[in-house]
Amino acid sequence: MAKKGNRVQVILECTEHKTTGLPGTSRYITVKNKKNTPERLELKKFNPILKKVTVHKEIK
Repeated sequence: MAKKGNRVQVILECTEHKTTGLPGTSRYITVKNKKNTPERLELKKFNPILKKVTVHKEIK
């Protein structure tokens, strides 16, 4: 039987977009190694609705 991998798919959601009140959300899907990074992932990504780079945090 094969081992289960340590890589899991996570969704990153923009934190600044919620405060603006604009409709829609900016989300990215990526993978992370849960053994190396057990904490929540936080990356700077481009938000096409706000047209700037913002902080995106991992959601459950």
